[in-house]
Amino acid sequence: MSLFALPPIPDVPVKGETEGYPVRRIFCVGRNYAAHAAEMGNEVDREAPFYFTKSPAHLVLSGAELPYPPGTSDYHHEMEFVVALGAPVFRCTKEEAQAAIYGYACGLDMTRRDLQGAAKDKKRPWSLGKDVEGAAVIATITKAAEFGAVADQRIALSVDGTVKQDATLTELIHSVTDVIAHLSQFYHLGAGDLIYTGTPAGVGAVSAGARLEGTIDGLDPVLLSLTAPE
Repeated sequence: MSLFALPPIPDVPVKGETEGYPVRRIFCVGRNYAAHAAEMGNEVDREAPFYFTKSPAHLVLSGAELPYPPGTSDYHHEMEFVVALGAPVFRCTKEEAQAAIYGYACGLDMTRRDLQGAAKDKKRPWSLGKDVEGAAVIATITKAAEFGAVADQRIALSVDGTVKQDATLTELIHSVTDVIAHLSQFYHLGAGDLIYTGTPAGVGAVSAGARLEGTIDGLDPVLLSLTAPE
């Protein structure tokens, strides 16, 4: 028996299934679109992907209404293609990585950019900027077989009806299978692991009252509304 009860981590809905996808861990790939790396003033690293993580407790489902977060005046949207794993992989090949994919979803990696920037300047971790309550948003998962091959699907994000991010999945520097194969050199990956694969150019600040809608061809959209700060 536990001393106290923890809030449950939401299961992510899966298209065509009555049971949801339970989340174990959230990995995020940094600077995986060249244009985004450039707009942030960074060099493109094509040698290998790099990562940060978000707490599963900070995951919310599409359609959430959340207060503008504390401690920031520069809260940014980052639209992402999310991979959901469904089988164990460790030190795997790209072929084994593909076989381990359960499905895909639209996601948002919300970021306190001012806090992330301050951490970068001091060569400190990005946790205050990235691992924020409600800052990992995810839509319904579509199974990999139904989605088909990752190719030139459009990925876009609108804020209050105005398009801010617009690219295709072919612009990923490190492909989905490359990311999984590389990450599996360092972790025993498996079912329940989500990988946010990076954001295209066009990130920017949003304010209280904003309504965000992210889309990827072939997937259900991800929606988020920001309300007044608490």
